[in-house]
Amino acid sequence: MEGKILARIAEETGIDIRQIKNTVKLLDDDNTVPFIARYRKEVTGGLDETGIRRIQELLRLYRNLEERKAEVIRLIAEQGKLTLDIEKSIVNARNVTAVEDIYRPFRPKRKTRASAAREKGLEGLALFIRYEKGDPEKEAEKYLSEKVVTIKDALKGAVDIIAEEIADDADIRGYVRNYLRKTGIMVCRAEDEEKDSVYRMYYNYSEPVDKIPPHRILAINRGEREGYIKVDVEVDVDKMLNHIRQSYRAVCLANDAYMQKAAEDAYKRLIEPSVIRDIRNELTKKAEEHAVEIFAQNLRHLLLQPPIKDKMVLGVDPAYRTGCKWAVVDETGRLLETGVVYPTLPQQKVAEAKQEFIRLVRQYKIDIIAIGNGTASRETEQFVAEFIQENKEYNLAYIIVNEAGASVYSASELAKEEFPGLDVAERSAVSIARRLQDPLAELVKIEPRSIGVGQYQHDVNPKFLAEKLTWVVESAVNYVGVDVNTASASLLSYVAGINSTVANNIVKYREENGKFKNRKELLKVPRLGAKAFEQCAGFLRIEGGDNPLDGTAIHPESYEAALKLLDYLGMGLNDLGSEELKEKIRKLDLAETAGRLEIGVPTLEDMIENMIKPKRDPREELPLPIFRQDVLSLEDLKPGMRLKGTVTNVVDFGAFIDIGVKNSGLVHISELSHHFVRHPMEVVTVGDVVEVEVLSVDAEKGRIALSMRI
Repeated sequence: MEGKILARIAEETGIDIRQIKNTVKLLDDDNTVPFIARYRKEVTGGLDETGIRRIQELLRLYRNLEERKAEVIRLIAEQGKLTLDIEKSIVNARNVTAVEDIYRPFRPKRKTRASAAREKGLEGLALFIRYEKGDPEKEAEKYLSEKVVTIKDALKGAVDIIAEEIADDADIRGYVRNYLRKTGIMVCRAEDEEKDSVYRMYYNYSEPVDKIPPHRILAINRGEREGYIKVDVEVDVDKMLNHIRQSYRAVCLANDAYMQKAAEDAYKRLIEPSVIRDIRNELTKKAEEHAVEIFAQNLRHLLLQPPIKDKMVLGVDPAYRTGCKWAVVDETGRLLETGVVYPTLPQQKVAEAKQEFIRLVRQYKIDIIAIGNGTASRETEQFVAEFIQENKEYNLAYIIVNEAGASVYSASELAKEEFPGLDVAERSAVSIARRLQDPLAELVKIEPRSIGVGQYQHDVNPKFLAEKLTWVVESAVNYVGVDVNTASASLLSYVAGINSTVANNIVKYREENGKFKNRKELLKVPRLGAKAFEQCAGFLRIEGGDNPLDGTAIHPESYEAALKLLDYLGMGLNDLGSEELKEKIRKLDLAETAGRLEIGVPTLEDMIENMIKPKRDPREELPLPIFRQDVLSLEDLKPGMRLKGTVTNVVDFGAFIDIGVKNSGLVHISELSHHFVRHPMEVVTVGDVVEVEVLSVDAEKGRIALSMRI
């Protein structure tokens, strides 16, 4: 059975079955995906995390399918109704829906019209109508009783039995489902034409089921859920009924009228509602998967935004009545001071706020002011821009930071533990400053779905969304690596092989014993055993420790080979990153060297990369965010203006760009490129710095249309 599953995965993914077999063995041995992708390339044939995750997902899906097949076979066998044909059909079923269709006639049912008719002894009449020649009405006289008073009642009960048998036929249901998929039309109508809403475009709307895009499915679902529209799937019913009649045509044509009545009842009452429900569930599932994938890709790019190092930051959480809370954070993210100013309505104490800010700039040598993009952000930005223009000698800059989820973090138990003496807004100001300094380290403290870089994320299955986004955060954290001596428990908990308990134990050990001096010391942490060490060690960095290799992504299991390589080159550990080492490495024959060291070429390539750049942070290769010194208002924008902006979100229909005004502008998918674009992610990702041209500005609605077709 396992071989069948592996073959199915190979068929769906196009990955070589040997790679799949080796990967499955590693997964079954409790190895994490980041560890397998980074440190078992020779075993998997160089599969990346995406390929390994796909294998993991399909493995779980098809193992669950096989378990369900075995369960259904057992349940039918217990009823004494299992035949070789039924068992073969179940074994060959390609998905759970097909298995459930086969099981449907054998599933214990609540009382139905057909079961009531059977209790009245009408099954024989149903068989007569289907298979015997003769007059059904005359035959029905034999079935009259206290429970069946008239011939009409008898025939109606027999038709109910036949209708249920038709509805329970797996082939019929499969045909109807496929026909609806291919030819069905989703039709939306207004619950109340007079009632205005954002769903007005769906008040009289139709689109083929097989053409409707994912984001529209989720919008329609929401409109229906909120009571603005009613939704149906329409199809050529006559063709459907004709197929059913052909499949269930009686031997005697004289009984065709009853078979037709049974077929119509089976379709309209029993098949259509449940199959339409199946189709809509399929569409919703695909739409959710698509939405989650968009969210996941956006989140990954957001998490991997380059850190702004060695800068003193003043974080500002804007507000009106309660004032703008601020926090000064040093180059390492350490909080130095917090406070509040009131430059916005209703107080408008602008002079006092400027006086306080000049004190902070002088005292702490502030480099950047980070402003949250929430309530009163626009007014706060104007105040800060004016302040910077008046104090040009300090060479200050400001940036608007997306504070999505900051309030969630600020009110969390984690934030309370981290800053017990601060109120919620002050914690938020700290978070805004730190998001700029190290987006990854700060954003991991927030539930991923609270970070607003998706589309319709509130309309998808929360469990599915949480699982997928957790994978993304885990992937990003391990891709970058973590300094074990400075990382928070939140960040450590995403490292391969480390759960929240072990993460807290690492922090506690660090607090009690001082900084870790080498990776081996991790084995002294309670509940961090040999397997966890194997998984996490390569992703945890120790700067300035006993062994320079501990500050790289080289795994301890490869230290012996690394030392042999250095010895072969006539170099030592202190030469890591040196120009001489780089020059000698460039002259190596990789295949010959890998054989000499008894390791694979992929492991050697990774080792060399870390020797050349021992402290490499892959995020530093990405473009830095745009820092501003003067404010731009919506009124300043004119069609034809060209500006630089940062991509803040990518959705199916385009990309939102921060160009320095309160509202992000939209580059519609048709304006992303001179060439045809299937999806915006082919052109842009979150964090990209792009040049755009203003197409139009709707000041009343705050909408800005942009183009990248420059």
